[in-house]
Amino acid sequence: MTTTQPHFTLNNGVTLPQIGFGVYQTPPEETMVAVQAALEVGYRHIDTAAAYGNEKGVGEALRRSGLDRSDVFVETKVWVTDYGYNETLHAFEKASAKLGLDQIDLLILHQANPTEFDKTIASYKALETLLADGKLRAIGVSNFLPVRLERLLNETEVVPTVNQIEVHPYTQQRELQDFNRAHGILTQAWSPIGGLRTYSNGDTPLTNPTIVAIGEAHGKSPAQVMLRWHIQEGRQVIPKSVKPARIAENFDVFDFELSGDELAAIDALEQGMTMVPDELDFNTLVIDIPEA
Repeated sequence: MTTTQPHFTLNNGVTLPQIGFGVYQTPPEETMVAVQAALEVGYRHIDTAAAYGNEKGVGEALRRSGLDRSDVFVETKVWVTDYGYNETLHAFEKASAKLGLDQIDLLILHQANPTEFDKTIASYKALETLLADGKLRAIGVSNFLPVRLERLLNETEVVPTVNQIEVHPYTQQRELQDFNRAHGILTQAWSPIGGLRTYSNGDTPLTNPTIVAIGEAHGKSPAQVMLRWHIQEGRQVIPKSVKPARIAENFDVFDFELSGDELAAIDALEQGMTMVPDELDFNTLVIDIPEA
């Protein structure tokens, strides 16, 4: 297995590894061990969020790794309950303390809040301030649909470097991907192997016959095929696992290439959206982000 990987260059010149390690739904007590395993395999991008409740575990794994700070790209997210200009400045301080970092590589807004979009804009302007002050190396958003991105671009100065959205063979959001690309915004794929849900035919992409067959042709797992599909189509991916063997497997995707026909066959598996960000009920998503 190779322990090196290519990088994407963000629209501000900062580079980001093509594959990152996610800790969504990873219990805080398991996060440090999982991130340590990922860093040992060769991952150099860790993606967390205030709402995940496990930033401390990420920070502890970084400290124990012995790696130079500049070797690991750290990304986290501001949750909607911390939106507003001053609130987001404080959200950075909370995240910075939990991670044990004076500078965070990438800080993004976790969701657009359509019912209070003025506060969403104010939060992004706080990210711009933190960027200008050198406390962040890059800023971005997550789960922003084109209509939200258009308003953000019209009312702020810095184009987001990334838009982290749900993308996998069953949910591809091509219109949004095209919008991102047209504005120089990198699409980051969360749930890149589509394992969070069961779909209309009762399966997941991991058991799809087309993907399984492509994997067998290359001697690779369905997850590896999907991660390779993302990378070849220009998306950055953030798979997650707490199992060392799976963590290693997900990183081992740089020694094969899918053909144009194979990419097209996976493209043809689209089933549609599974989560529409603007339809979320934020009254049910109130998460109090603790100070420490």
